[in-house]
Amino acid sequence: MQTLVPGSFRFERFILDPHDRQLRRDETPVALNPRYLDALILLVREHGQLVSKDRFPDEVWRGASVTDEALTQCIRTLRKQLGDDAASPRFIATAPRHGYRFVAPVKWVEHAPRTPAAATAPLNVPPSLPDRRLLRLGAAGMIGGGAAGALGGLAYGLASAAQSPHGGVSGLSVLLVLVCLTLFVGLLGGAGVGFGIAATSQAGGRLGPWSILGGGAGGLIVGAVVKLFGLDAFDLLFGRTPGDITGAFEGALLGGAIGLGAWLGSRGPSPVSLRRAMAAAGLAGAGACALIPQLGGRLMGGSLDLLIRQFPGSRLRLDQIGALFGENGLGPLSQIVTSSLEGGLFGAFVVGAMILARRRGWTGVYG
Repeated sequence: MQTLVPGSFRFERFILDPHDRQLRRDETPVALNPRYLDALILLVREHGQLVSKDRFPDEVWRGASVTDEALTQCIRTLRKQLGDDAASPRFIATAPRHGYRFVAPVKWVEHAPRTPAAATAPLNVPPSLPDRRLLRLGAAGMIGGGAAGALGGLAYGLASAAQSPHGGVSGLSVLLVLVCLTLFVGLLGGAGVGFGIAATSQAGGRLGPWSILGGGAGGLIVGAVVKLFGLDAFDLLFGRTPGDITGAFEGALLGGAIGLGAWLGSRGPSPVSLRRAMAAAGLAGAGACALIPQLGGRLMGGSLDLLIRQFPGSRLRLDQIGALFGENGLGPLSQIVTSSLEGGLFGAFVVGAMILARRRGWTGVYG
């Protein structure tokens, strides 16, 4: 007597049961090791669609490093067990340099028969990946944001150290403090934007217009939190605040721009071009941040300038940057330029880190 189980794929004489983790041909089990079975499940589940090479490391090998030869051997074995021919494929077609496509007609059967022996086998459902994808992609965005923040802090710190009236030791202290501060802010901002984009990525791993909303929401939340705690900290320590430092408005605008750049940069054939995506996100971030000072907002440079004005006894000096544009301190033009550079650097690094994570098998997004 046959037992019925839900959810199997049927193609030609084969039944692929993901829940029972078994491939059968005319009710006879076909031997496949677990990795190769996962690869077949992935291909069949996406039947008719290109499955890029970048998706196999995470979704089949669970994040392990996989060589092209290992993937080729996997596909070769699947073809052999299916009785397929690479030159004239009935099941698995190759898209040179891009990936593979399952081309046979596939029928989803709600209740597929299986043998009594299979009915007693324990279920071994492969783990779902969305949570892990979200965590890893968000972490990659956080790392990229931290790197951009540290570079920005280094630039501001060197400019300030060059003007320090108290000697080299004082200038070095200012440099270290600025790098640590901007690193922390960059990590928070990168996490917000990265997790926002990851949370709104499409189920197939590609980005869509929703990444604009995700990046904007993540930036808004982080910007609001940073501003709230930053102002509270100054009020607690010094009895006054520096004023309207960067916050939710700036975070939302920058995050949404990076989401737009990430989406535009990831469109087209897989795998995604790292250079194109970084350029798109950098340009979008730079363009949005060039508007921020004109709309009354401030990024890091403008916020540091507020600190200097509110605490004139501080050792922080940015006059050298303003002098490049004929201004005393960070004037309107200086703020536009520095904000644009900050946004471009942040956007390029956040998106670049996310794509590198994808390529190295950290996550299944950005296919």
